Amino acid sequence: MNAVCRMVVVATLSAFAAGQADGGDADAGPPTTTIHVAINGNDAWSGRLAAANADRSDGPLATPAAARDAIRRMTGPDRAGGVEVVLHAGRYELREPLRLEAADGGTAERPVVWRAHGIDRVVLTGARRIAAFAAVADEAVLARLPAEARGNVVQADLHAAGIADAGTFAGAGNRLEVFCRDRPLEIARWPNDGFTTIGDLLGDRPMVDGGLPGNSVGTFTCATDRLPAWQGEPDGWLSGYFFWDWSDSRQRIKKVDPEVGSIELEPPHTTYRSGQRFYAFNMLCELDRPGEWCIDRERGLLSIWLPAGADAVTVTTLPSLVVIDAASHVTLRGLLLEGSRDSLVKIAGGEGVTVGGCRLRNAGGWGVFIQGGRGHQVAGCDIHEVGEGGVMLDGGDRPTLAAAGHVASNNHVHHYARLQRTYRPAVEVKGVGNRVTHNHIHHAPHNGILLNGNDHTIELNRIHHVCQETGDVGAFYMGRDWTMRGTVIRHNVFEDLAGPGRLGAMGVYLDDCASGITVVGNLFVRACREVLIGGGRDNLVENNVFVDGDPAVEVDARGLGWFAVTVVPGGWMRQRLDEMPWKTPLWTNRYPGLATLLDDQPEAPRRNVIRRNVSVGGTWKRIEPAAEVGVVLEDNLVDVDPRFVDAARSDYRLRDDSPAWAIGFERIPLEQVGLVADDWRKAIPEE
Repeated sequence: MNAVCRMVVVATLSAFAAGQADGGDADAGPPTTTIHVAINGNDAWSGRLAAANADRSDGPLATPAAARDAIRRMTGPDRAGGVEVVLHAGRYELREPLRLEAADGGTAERPVVWRAHGIDRVVLTGARRIAAFAAVADEAVLARLPAEARGNVVQADLHAAGIADAGTFAGAGNRLEVFCRDRPLEIARWPNDGFTTIGDLLGDRPMVDGGLPGNSVGTFTCATDRLPAWQGEPDGWLSGYFFWDWSDSRQRIKKVDPEVGSIELEPPHTTYRSGQRFYAFNMLCELDRPGEWCIDRERGLLSIWLPAGADAVTVTTLPSLVVIDAASHVTLRGLLLEGSRDSLVKIAGGEGVTVGGCRLRNAGGWGVFIQGGRGHQVAGCDIHEVGEGGVMLDGGDRPTLAAAGHVASNNHVHHYARLQRTYRPAVEVKGVGNRVTHNHIHHAPHNGILLNGNDHTIELNRIHHVCQETGDVGAFYMGRDWTMRGTVIRHNVFEDLAGPGRLGAMGVYLDDCASGITVVGNLFVRACREVLIGGGRDNLVENNVFVDGDPAVEVDARGLGWFAVTVVPGGWMRQRLDEMPWKTPLWTNRYPGLATLLDDQPEAPRRNVIRRNVSVGGTWKRIEPAAEVGVVLEDNLVDVDPRFVDAARSDYRLRDDSPAWAIGFERIPLEQVGLVADDWRKAIPEE
């Protein structure tokens, strides 16, 4: 970069630099060292713009990687006051993930902060811009396209654009996607919306699972006239719920037989059931509307019907944008992170890493994936259009019940699980002692919050319009382990849930003998089966408001019936029990119900308490007769006008004259639920 450009860059940044970079109050300890990065900077410069140290102020760096390397070269005095990397406005197209390791971190008092300059829009992306499109010249390709697409579809050679790896459609970690105007484009599919269904199952290996017949052959009929066109497609795929409404997968088509009307899938096979849902994708013959694309992965050839007025798209190339491995006290603040094939931000080990006030979107995997370490947080972020879940919080040691203290707070997570539709929630929690609070979660096919482990806190979250595409699903879900105890679910709102698949949706789903959970002070509104205790014990459902539940509370005794094979000696519930030191004083003191578990008919639901709840409209309870002996029902206000402030306007606070106060009901802080304005989030977005 020439001297004139350098002078322009320095002049542009000087107002910010004066009084901030390498400055500070002498009484506040060593000053913070500031490094600047700008699109029109130069990685040969120092990034230092300190007015007090003009001899070192030669201009900003051009890339985040250069800023990291500059930090690594710093001497002790430069690191003593912490480091701040200020990224100025622009789109930083990364050629490799920004990797931060132990040496790149700070301390609790002097962290290393990567942040946007003021209110500048700073974009870190792992997607590459593609604008070199050409008309389709190959007659064989034109013949495969629908008639309406032939004059509209154009092609780009990804190999010529430097993108050698065309990714995969199955599995995680390398999902190539195409975006235009900051939105993911739809891969060519049939039907264009919704699903078709499996017809007859062909082949041997019949099976019955959960009382439902199916097989594992991977060949079945489908009532469609599209099969002749599919014969010429080299890389067609199906995506579907092939057996269960809570389990989706993607499988490649091996062969179609139009005469028989059948589809044969490549192994490995899953299980299949007649009537289940799927759609076909990545076939040129189904590229029939603007915004759709198809890829020949072997040749690296992208075919696309560009949206009206668009002349370019971006294609994801990097697995992740930021990888923080064993680094501590690092903060990412105010950045827009987008365009990865896997998770946008990965954090492993370390302590005190924060992703705050960022926007994360357009990823093939998760927004933020945290594994191990202590005290990490994702706060005040907007996360949407991700292929899998929003935030993974995995930390803590279950055998010792040592808490990790990870937090997901004040995040707006919506329109997630685009590619892997099930068990990819807005927030997944694993381990011990993590917290999910003040989040707004909505519009997703499956779970809102998925939980494993012990002693977590789920509070003050607003969850609605999830479970929209699946069945036998919970907005909050956990289960299948007696030892996962101590979690508190309090002061949340679960509203407008729908599960179109078999067995529908639940608000709080304590599945398959989940035990030792407290559900207190929540509001459920039109949340289908609002709390389901699936054969567990030692659960408390207290001080909740249920509106139009179907039912409000359900308890079954599955351990005495179809689930019994898992809870007897040798069953996997017993195996999971023995994986934990549940007989030690640490565990029995923390969870008294475990101490006598095997002496008290473990397959039966016991000591479930349902008290001081308010239920209006819908159905109050559905308790299986075999479970009734293990349920305590007391002081519940059922089908009596609770005197809401204004139910017609969704104000479900209780008036001062509510009869609920007479049963000892305690006020639920509904005004605190959901997003709040704070240091990370300056304004609350409209829905």
